[in-house]
Amino acid sequence: MDTSDLFASCKKGDVGRVRYLLEQRDVEVNVRDKWDSTPLYYACLCGHEELVLYLLANGARCEANTFDGERCLYGALSDAIRRALRDYKQVTASCRRRDYYDDFLQRLVEQGTHSDVVFVVHGKPFRAHRCVLGARSAYFANLLDTKWKGKNVVVLRHPLINPVAFGALLQYLYTGRLDVGVEHVGDCERLAKQCQLWDLLSDLEAKCEKVFEFVASKPGTCVKVLTIEPPPADSRLQEDLALLAGCALPPELRGDLGELPFPYPDDFNSCPDICFRVAGCSFLCHKAFFCGRSDYFRALLDDHFREQEEPETSGSLPVITLHDISPDIFTHVLYYVYSDHTELPPEAAYDVLCVADMYLLPGLKRLCGRSLAQLLDEDSVVSVWRVAKLFHLARLEEQCTEYMAKVIEKLVEREDFMQVVKEEAAAVAARQETDSIPLVDDIRFHVASTVQTYSAIEEARQRLRALEDLLLAMGLDC
Repeated sequence: MDTSDLFASCKKGDVGRVRYLLEQRDVEVNVRDKWDSTPLYYACLCGHEELVLYLLANGARCEANTFDGERCLYGALSDAIRRALRDYKQVTASCRRRDYYDDFLQRLVEQGTHSDVVFVVHGKPFRAHRCVLGARSAYFANLLDTKWKGKNVVVLRHPLINPVAFGALLQYLYTGRLDVGVEHVGDCERLAKQCQLWDLLSDLEAKCEKVFEFVASKPGTCVKVLTIEPPPADSRLQEDLALLAGCALPPELRGDLGELPFPYPDDFNSCPDICFRVAGCSFLCHKAFFCGRSDYFRALLDDHFREQEEPETSGSLPVITLHDISPDIFTHVLYYVYSDHTELPPEAAYDVLCVADMYLLPGLKRLCGRSLAQLLDEDSVVSVWRVAKLFHLARLEEQCTEYMAKVIEKLVEREDFMQVVKEEAAAVAARQETDSIPLVDDIRFHVASTVQTYSAIEEARQRLRALEDLLLAMGLDC
């Protein structure tokens, strides 16, 4: 429903609604419809310049000489929009998000931080991680455990292996996305066959056909870069990387994982390089993921503040002991770090939220917020709202005030609600008689926003009257 709403709002040019859907509802800005069109394409096609600028600033992809870029440019309704597209810079506010999973994976393959193997293809080095390659490709997993086992450098001299195509293949294995010049597509298809990446091969063939059809139907366009990206609902990348979390679990916690969509392969070697000791349980993990996902763990493992213990025996992994956390809670952190997702029951959400805040994992905090939203009822909404305020969970806070608006006639009789209104009023510095209370304003807004028919007008009036009576009784005329 939110996705359909996003496309409809882009066609109308409703910037406010689009901002709400992207920032509050977490809708993906580059989502595609059944015609392979993005929200940016419709905004360009309908001539909404302000909306185009907003989408570009928030991560909408429109690189020059790509299918999406050329399509948006060709369909743009005005010269002003065409200039905006040509001036587009790929480094956007969205790309600078601290906990952005796609950006993390892209940096992992580009920078090769904490890599444990280097591929040299006709003299060009590519730093990589055995754990990622093995989790994403059975072909690589087999070679890394046999022919390339123990090798820190793998030299590939075969004349049919193109360095550009190999780099694009690594990008696909790490991110599920591939960007390659059209002149190298044949080399990529050859590598995909060799590495038995049948999904990639199928995607390449389908994208080539689509690009050729587009160029043939739009004279004057020139697509030089072909881009493959997974659809929003495609979870193959996360499922593959979740395998690494499964491998990191101590044997005593592997009884009923419940999170993996496939059986745990006993013969898979994930090549861990760090051990986290949690209440006596050992989690065999990878620095690349924990340092890349969390500033807390980066400081712990890389900086001079680290609390690393000496290996118990020669050749053993370095050990880090984590305090004030249970193995069950750390398991949720583990799955989130590797796959950007964890199955989080509402009853565990608060404990995970506290840990996510400590470990500087804002994305995990948002997942906790979604889980806590399932607890909303008349008895819990005030306490959940307090949690949302404390941990700066804007979306959860809004959901709470929206729920409060629906049950305000019952809430005004509750002591906890009256207490929180008093606290909000006291928090307004140097409060004047005309100053309003933020929580009350939010509730009023949601009450008014539900009025769409004449029959709803009286109901809204009754809700507002109940709220006003409470404020009057409390001596808060606002």
